[in-house]
Amino acid sequence: MMGGHPVLGSLLSFIQAQADRGDGSLSYLDGRFIDLAAWKTEARRRVLDLLHYAPAPVDPAPWLIERVDCGDHWRESVEFSTTPDIRVPAFVLIPKGLTKPAPGIVALHDHGGFYLWGREKLVELPGEHPTLTEFRRTCYAGRSIAVEMVRRGHVVVVIDMFYWGDRRLVRADDGDDWRTRRGLTPERIAAFNGRSGAEEQLVARGLYTAGATWSGVMFWDDIRTVDYLLTRPEVDPARIGCVGLSVGGYRSLHLAALDPRIRAAVVVGWMASFPAQLAHHLLHTIGFTMLVPGLYREMDLPDVASLAAPNALMVINGTRDGLFELPGVRRAHERIAACYRKAGVAERFAGRIVDEPHEFSLAMQGEAWAWLERWLG
Repeated sequence: MMGGHPVLGSLLSFIQAQADRGDGSLSYLDGRFIDLAAWKTEARRRVLDLLHYAPAPVDPAPWLIERVDCGDHWRESVEFSTTPDIRVPAFVLIPKGLTKPAPGIVALHDHGGFYLWGREKLVELPGEHPTLTEFRRTCYAGRSIAVEMVRRGHVVVVIDMFYWGDRRLVRADDGDDWRTRRGLTPERIAAFNGRSGAEEQLVARGLYTAGATWSGVMFWDDIRTVDYLLTRPEVDPARIGCVGLSVGGYRSLHLAALDPRIRAAVVVGWMASFPAQLAHHLLHTIGFTMLVPGLYREMDLPDVASLAAPNALMVINGTRDGLFELPGVRRAHERIAACYRKAGVAERFAGRIVDEPHEFSLAMQGEAWAWLERWLG
């Protein structure tokens, strides 16, 4: 619950005390850090170590499954490798009429408690299920944001995140509708989403037992997606950006933090001081998909986001976003701004707190596209 009695009840004081002992020793604002590059080397190494997952580099070895003429752009369905064990399904959108390499964008879909589809949340397809259309209306103002970006001259790639879309958990005894995504009723979609939400903890237990983290799998898939994007002759390797809503925003900030090839990033609906979330905002914001165990002893989320400096970073939060403790959000924005000022690139960070709920509204989209175009050209 948010507000009222803390969900951690009688255990909150002990758990909060552990969080409050975080010393920020790997924040760029710590006095021992003067040189930005030296800090980034140390802090980024620590984040990567705590992921407990470091897949070997791999040739993307892409397969083209389908190429569709969408009028003003092409939509390709592709599959490529992100690790020796994983091949991810993706859409690639390419503007027509390119005369020179264009900026490339990694578009990152949300969590949303909505698991049957992943990349389709950002790319509307003919004949899609009305429940998916309604989800996009609620979260993205009815827009297919990957299509919005390709129409602005960007080459856009969208993958299915682990546990979503074609990478969802399906069992041999599941109904044909769950396995094929055909003949689904709204009730059956809700049932699948309910099971998937309840079983995140089961998958996380498996990953942790295997010595990995869910966040590690997620972040490395996104980094390797940049590897794939740079194999595309239509893409200018010096102009790569990323954008996402909610957990897509969480992915966006980590992709920008961990991969210096990202020159501009937009994070929508996912910035806060994590210790401030514990009392009343724990349930829907600190899940197994985003835990980096031990990190917050040394760095809070805004410190991680600041690893993107000196590249451009925009963070947008809504005052009516009930997932986050608003004073903590404001402090997080202020902390990132302070890091960017210390790095001498204050103009490359923009923090926006607007009168919106947890969504990527048309006004937010307008700011995001202008930011990406400003820094990617």
